[in-house]
Amino acid sequence: MTSTRERQRAAARARLEREMAQRAASARKRRQLQTTVGAGLALLLVVAGTVWLVVSLGDDDQPTDTATAGGPGTAQCVWTELPADQRSPTTKDVGLPAASAPNVGSQTMTIDTGLGPITARLDLSKVPCTAASFTHLAEKKFFDNTKCHRLVTQGLQVLQCGDPSATGAGWRETDGTGGPSYRMAEENLPTEQRPPYPAGVIAMANSGQPGTSGSQFFIVYGDSQLDATYTVVGTVTSGMDLVKEVGAAGDDGAFAQQAGGGHPKKEVLIKSLTMSAVAS
Repeated sequence: MTSTRERQRAAARARLEREMAQRAASARKRRQLQTTVGAGLALLLVVAGTVWLVVSLGDDDQPTDTATAGGPGTAQCVWTELPADQRSPTTKDVGLPAASAPNVGSQTMTIDTGLGPITARLDLSKVPCTAASFTHLAEKKFFDNTKCHRLVTQGLQVLQCGDPSATGAGWRETDGTGGPSYRMAEENLPTEQRPPYPAGVIAMANSGQPGTSGSQFFIVYGDSQLDATYTVVGTVTSGMDLVKEVGAAGDDGAFAQQAGGGHPKKEVLIKSLTMSAVAS
């Protein structure tokens, strides 16, 4: 009996030892698998992080189109192209300026006339689109060899230019038949300025309705009371003496029954109008 129980106990211990060995082996395999999987995940994360970093750095190297994005330093301009039935034989199709324009810094406009040069400073923070239009038209030589077509000496004191056909009878854009094939919105309206158009400023003509500025502009040589609906383009920095001489010579009264004034008796031929590069 004793030997039989001992054999049974020995067999039971052997089974238990085998089960414990099997369990230990299974545990080792699980740990090895977990270690392998963990290492693989870590490697995958490292690779993914490296790829993300490379892509991010690569994106930083790509140029950003701030004009398209409307970034700092640019303004978005809207140009309204005239339909065919609103154009005249003297409408000059010069295409459209760029859709974006710098709104930081300044430009110098130089009007080279037969009497001498007239220069003006344009603040791009106030008239980015108007300056862009002048730059576009100047590049197209739109103003070259054109005459300032109207002078007013009574009530207003202005010399008006910018109609290539030189047929204008008023400071409103529709009073002259010549102009570009587009119109633009007004900028920098002097609603708080008194007088709104003091001597020395250059302003844009329009039709009397918003969004109708084109190419015609007037130089104010004596304080003038006008509704503050005309874009103040800039301020004359030299050549005002020439404009005052033209004013002193008077006009021929050709437009007296319409909008006042007439052709200047002292002819003003614009040989060229140029715009400088943007200055900070």
